[in-house]
Amino acid sequence: MSLESPVLEIDPLIDDPKTRIIVCCGSGGVGKTTTAASLGVRAAERGRTAVVLTIDPARRLAQSMGLTELDNTPREVAGIDRSAGGSLHAMMLDMKRTFDEVVVQHSDPERARAILENPFYQSLSAGFAGTQEYMAMEKLGQLRAQDAWDLIIVDTPPSRSALDFLDAPKRLGSFLDGKFIKLLMAPAKVGGRAGVKFLNIGMSMMTGTLSKVMGAGLLRDVQTFVAAMDTMFGGFRTRADATYRLLQAPGTAFLVVAAPERDALREAAYFVERLAAEDMPLAGLVLNRVHGSGAAHLTAERALAAAEALEEALDEAAEAMDAQAADAQAADAAQASEAADGPEATAENNLSDGRIVDHPDGKADSGQVDAAGTERLAAGLLRLHAERMQVVARERRTRDRFVSVHPEVPMVDVTALPGDVHDLTGLRAIGEQLANGESAAA
Repeated sequence: MSLESPVLEIDPLIDDPKTRIIVCCGSGGVGKTTTAASLGVRAAERGRTAVVLTIDPARRLAQSMGLTELDNTPREVAGIDRSAGGSLHAMMLDMKRTFDEVVVQHSDPERARAILENPFYQSLSAGFAGTQEYMAMEKLGQLRAQDAWDLIIVDTPPSRSALDFLDAPKRLGSFLDGKFIKLLMAPAKVGGRAGVKFLNIGMSMMTGTLSKVMGAGLLRDVQTFVAAMDTMFGGFRTRADATYRLLQAPGTAFLVVAAPERDALREAAYFVERLAAEDMPLAGLVLNRVHGSGAAHLTAERALAAAEALEEALDEAAEAMDAQAADAQAADAAQASEAADGPEATAENNLSDGRIVDHPDGKADSGQVDAAGTERLAAGLLRLHAERMQVVARERRTRDRFVSVHPEVPMVDVTALPGDVHDLTGLRAIGEQLANGESAAA
């Protein structure tokens, strides 16, 4: 008997007009992107004006939705049933373009041009640790501020910790507000000859050392970047704090996506605990790629026993057939020997031992071979079923460990599919499972 958990009801969640943001989080490779896309399709076809924001570099969302490309601009998804009045847009976060938009929006043209052309900024915006997660927060804030969609679904970055996007604003803010940056900003803030002279006395040794470590060119680029960004630093922290509060608001719902595997559910447990610690509203857990069987009443043990019994019977039958064939060969040899005595003796011997030689086509033997092949196939299928039931049992034990620690978390199962989801039909099927699935229970 598997432990029970509350059922995660998806349709009431996406139908509720108060639900404005759904964040799908989880470790890499558990199906966050597919879950987010499926939720978007289902919400749109139930009347919501939805947009899906993905940060998945694999771009599977674009393929699933029939889009040739996804970029930083929301694009409407064709093929959505709009009879209920809803619509669906999708976009992929372009980290650098989002950073560029922030710079242009929050600085004058001359300063924006100086920042965008700065080599240090170009490196920072393209790959600085935490920049992708921070820009995901920026883009979420932008989409919410536009108020063009009544539901925003976020597919979180595929980082080692899927909650890095919660820490990214703090990390980037700490970097921008840190002592090193403030020290580099000091020359721009000190005015007058006296100030410059005083600063030069205290900084000459430090800048000389930094020039050796970083290189004079890089240090100059950093100082130029910091001077140009001076007026924007406070805005980064302010917007990050505002988006963070937005994630804590009642209109936001977090869905943790996991696979029924030990490592994935261990990460899911961490996400659940972290969300609780951050006062983030958790809606529940989607347990993706769950295996099942249409013959669950046939246990692995019984299936293996039946397979072994069939195989033993087949082996015995094969041995009997081999013995019979050996006897037949011996009889044929004897018959060949007797044939030398003449036709009358051969016919007499054939009648006396009861063998039929008028039908050498072997139809009876063919039937036996066909039956043996069918039984061997049945034994193979039984072994496959036993393996499947062992997988089912292992997944149930893994799931039960999670439920025993977090029995209050609503859950829904999504059955494993034979292939990847690559079109709207597949996304609708996943959406149906999300809406009609069962909790992690027996």
